[in-house]
Amino acid sequence: MARKKVDSDVKKTAVKEAAAPAAEKETKAPVKAAPAEKAAPVEKKTEPVVEKKAAPAEKKAEPVVEKKAAPAEKKAEPAKKKAAPAKKKAEPAEKKAEPAEKKAAPAKKKAAPAKKKAEPAEKKAEPAEKKAAPAKKKAAPAKKKAEPAAEAAPVVEAAPVVEAAPVVEAAPVVETTPVVEAAPVVEAAPVVEETPVVEEAAPVLDISTLPRRSVAFIGSECHPFVKTGGLGDVMYALPRELVKLNCDVRVILPRYACIPRKYQDKMVYRGEFYMDLGGTGRDYYVGIMEYVCDGVVYDFIDNQEFFTSGNPYTNLVDDIPKYCFFSKAALAALNYMNWIPDIIHCHDWQAGLVPVYLRTLFKDTPVGRARSILTIHNLRFQGIFNIPTIKYWSGLPDSVFNMGALQQDYVNANMLKGGLAYADRITTVSGTYAWEIQTAEYGERLEDHLRYHSGKLRGIVNGIDYEMWNPETDPALAENYGLANVLNHKMENKKALQRELGLVEDEGKFVIGLISRLTNQKGLDLVSTIVPQVLDGNTQIVVLGTGDAQYEDSFRYYEATNKGTFSACIQYDEARAHRIYAGADALLVPSRFEPCGLTQLNAMHYGTLPIVRETGGLKDTVQPYNDFTGEGNGFTFDRYDAGLLLDAINRAKTVYFTNRYHWDEIVQRDMAKDVSWTNSARQYKDLYLELTQW
Repeated sequence: MARKKVDSDVKKTAVKEAAAPAAEKETKAPVKAAPAEKAAPVEKKTEPVVEKKAAPAEKKAEPVVEKKAAPAEKKAEPAKKKAAPAKKKAEPAEKKAEPAEKKAAPAKKKAAPAKKKAEPAEKKAEPAEKKAAPAKKKAAPAKKKAEPAAEAAPVVEAAPVVEAAPVVEAAPVVETTPVVEAAPVVEAAPVVEETPVVEEAAPVLDISTLPRRSVAFIGSECHPFVKTGGLGDVMYALPRELVKLNCDVRVILPRYACIPRKYQDKMVYRGEFYMDLGGTGRDYYVGIMEYVCDGVVYDFIDNQEFFTSGNPYTNLVDDIPKYCFFSKAALAALNYMNWIPDIIHCHDWQAGLVPVYLRTLFKDTPVGRARSILTIHNLRFQGIFNIPTIKYWSGLPDSVFNMGALQQDYVNANMLKGGLAYADRITTVSGTYAWEIQTAEYGERLEDHLRYHSGKLRGIVNGIDYEMWNPETDPALAENYGLANVLNHKMENKKALQRELGLVEDEGKFVIGLISRLTNQKGLDLVSTIVPQVLDGNTQIVVLGTGDAQYEDSFRYYEATNKGTFSACIQYDEARAHRIYAGADALLVPSRFEPCGLTQLNAMHYGTLPIVRETGGLKDTVQPYNDFTGEGNGFTFDRYDAGLLLDAINRAKTVYFTNRYHWDEIVQRDMAKDVSWTNSARQYKDLYLELTQW
């Protein structure tokens, strides 16, 4: 009872002392009067006390914030432990820090729920009372320290404990409500916005956490230096994608005379040495010229005696010595440069002797500890010649010329077969093709050998390079387009293609493209058979490519007799190929066999629907359209038959002319499909790790 009496006496004296200044500031008092009544529902008499010292508190708040911003952050950590409930309400207070004076009422209304937590505050009242006495003498410093306490708003909640008279003087702490305007200190909360920084760092973490492997690619061609087919695209795109997966990659190629001068001029001399070759009794010059691009190092084996021809492939009489030299020189160059890879990745028969050399003549050299992979891009080409010739040029021991390795048909040696026997892993460019080559129909007389080594055989589908093949940025197109606007802008490319090739300019025509080497492997005999039935007045055909004379002449005949509806471009034109992909409605790939195929992938990425035979990579990448469910991304036929090809074309035309909505759905589905090298490169990286577990 005595304590309550003391409390009431102290309050009365405080009211009297504050009466005069309160009267003088009546003009300003109404601004904060209304919110003050709601802010201190315990006793309304504390209002003048609050208003009396409000102005000085605001004046001192700004400099204090600037001087002690750093310590405020340091002291924030202990304050956070008590300020847990306050933080939830601090965020709206921070957002409205500037208009806090005008909207003080809602800020103080939020103080009410703090009373619910007054009970735990009473337990801490005793230490507050002990510090109350010095608070009188050092009121100013108390305000300075109140700013770090601003985060600890629950201390203000202790104000309802009116039991301690000094706590009434601690009411200036209530004035910290304007100090909450010093919320810029609390604005350290935007540190939480560092979350997007973490997202940006994610790809860096992905690379840094991946195991690093060094890989040497050895092959006979690579875009943009020299290219005759899909091998050149793989040798270019796969190493660049592997660099993104934390691989150190070198590509070793012959320095052909046909390599464009703009690349030859940028090559840097790395060194030279002399190497013996087979039974020739001579030492041959081996020069190393280097070119670096996109994180990939390209090393060119220089020897004018072997690589002066205009084309990489001429005939077996010349090619056998050329690639025996190249295979041995590539391994010798790695030793010379003292760059020993974890994996040596060889491609096709031209590098088929590399695994054989690695396990025989080079097994006791530094490069001999590398593991080898041989990729089959096309099993039809194997490097077969008589045993004495290959033995003479290769210099390999007699032990490798047996039926389990190089020997074939007792009198011939097969360079690819030897590589398959000695390689640690064999890959091919699609899962279906990996199965097909173990059968008599597709095995090219190596089906038994491949079945024997099937335990180390893998199928990994190729991808395409999105930097090279991208309709949104392709400079060859009449108008660029993407997934969002393909339905509108693809038509402009169609009309531009018709103008370029002299076809009837009509966007209502169904345009079929065919981009291929003109050989019987590509199913061109089927195409030649059905051209008259396909040209029905509503269809146009565009052919681009070179090859066998019979197909070149056949397509020239159709162009001459079907002006305006058939175009035969007997040439290889990269830019025109891009425009055909963009301007055609469908693309024909009726191959007799197709290890992977890249044209159907390019077509899908450009919104052109593929019409393919179900073989090899075509079967793995194109799912037939289903009229009932709407599923699928192209049109297919199974047996190698001209009638089935015509039926597939007619099914595509039916959807195009009678159900354009579904056709457009397939176009968008194809463009949205990921056909890049990303997934394939990850599979190769996993294979490298499987071979080099340490």
